[in-house]
Amino acid sequence: MPERDTAWPAGTPCWIDYGASDIDGAKDFYGGLLGWTWTGGDPEYGGYLNAEKNGRQVAGLGPLMGEGDLPSWTTYFATDDAAATADRIRGAGGTVVVEPMEVGPMGTMVIALDAQGHPFGLWQSGTHTGVQRYNEPGSLVWNEAAVEDPDAARAFYSQVFGFAWQPIDGMEPYATFATGEDPLGGLTGVEPGLPRGWTVCFAVASADDAVATVEAGGGKVLHPAEDTPFGRFAVVEDRWGA
Repeated sequence: MPERDTAWPAGTPCWIDYGASDIDGAKDFYGGLLGWTWTGGDPEYGGYLNAEKNGRQVAGLGPLMGEGDLPSWTTYFATDDAAATADRIRGAGGTVVVEPMEVGPMGTMVIALDAQGHPFGLWQSGTHTGVQRYNEPGSLVWNEAAVEDPDAARAFYSQVFGFAWQPIDGMEPYATFATGEDPLGGLTGVEPGLPRGWTVCFAVASADDAVATVEAGGGKVLHPAEDTPFGRFAVVEDRWGA
């Protein structure tokens, strides 16, 4: 059971959360899909909830914050210095939407757009270090972006996080990114009918059973389950369009 209780290395996708238009509905949908239970919800923090799998935090859930916002998942990258990383985002042509903001003793967050307008977050951990369980059913296993200009996006994220890129033979323009030896996620071009920007991938015991659960909960299948050299995967959308 991969677990972590300390801060993630800078540049690592370290946290994900969901902005919901229907908090109770999202709790039921994702709780049933991924076996999550919930903690938090304190008014002091805007009703923000932590999803847990077997007692370890794996994701966040909160209300939509801006007028016109749509339900979506946000990928947060670990940083040791949120203000300095925000400066690099601006220097690389991105936009800082939420300036470094302390969230009590838990840490400091930033919300930004890359140079092509795709949102992502930064997290400088305090008492909240990010995901505590990962790479097993019901938890985060991978993060990747689909962008209009992969070359420009690789340059942007390299300038911000120092990423090195490794193309995958036969899957161009797909490439994985890393700050060390192990890949941390991926980036590719946009494909018709599939999401743009950063998406999250959850490990499941059975992709086919998970797809059936999504459909039974009112969601949609954007790419049916198929086998790949890396595992069996599907692309799905919840019933609110995320």
